[in-house]
Amino acid sequence: MLKQAAVITLLGLSSATFAGGWQVKVGASAIAPSGESDLAGGKVPNVEASNELAFTPSVEYFFADTPFSAELLLATPTSHDVEAGSVKIASLKQLPPTLTVKYNFKNSTRFTPYVGVGATAFIPWDVEGKGPLSASKVDADTAYGVAGQVGFAYQPKDAKNWGVYVDARYADINTDITVDGNDAGSLDVNPWVYTLGYSYKF
Repeated sequence: MLKQAAVITLLGLSSATFAGGWQVKVGASAIAPSGESDLAGGKVPNVEASNELAFTPSVEYFFADTPFSAELLLATPTSHDVEAGSVKIASLKQLPPTLTVKYNFKNSTRFTPYVGVGATAFIPWDVEGKGPLSASKVDADTAYGVAGQVGFAYQPKDAKNWGVYVDARYADINTDITVDGNDAGSLDVNPWVYTLGYSYKF
């Protein structure tokens, strides 16, 4: 239900015919998966993906005369180790494109807090078995989920178009894992993404 509501909201706002402005953002992010799963019917417990750093550019569109905007996160490919306890059992690369509709709390200061909700994807490739699974064929499915966002933008006094921002995103997402073609269960990724970056508005 949450996924359907997010998609309907995004489609509704993206079809609006407001004249607005564009902003590009360049950030550095810490990607911290928070999920932990038991795979293979509980035989492989405490499986989780590793924390990583990533370059995370994004594009944002502001709907004129409204506090709303839409932001598309376009992160570069990120590599993760998949570990069961302290044992590495796989590695993969993934892209996490995320689209959020944001409400910007405009005020008389140079700080603009915002919150957002939307949808995200987990697009894996180069999945390889490691350690005890090094001789096995390991695969992970593309998955979709709901994302939330909270942060603030700051525009310095002498800046016309540029500024800085800090935000955090959370995505509720998991991917199905197979080993040698057999279903091994679902890996909860559920990442937090913490970002510090620079913005330029056209």
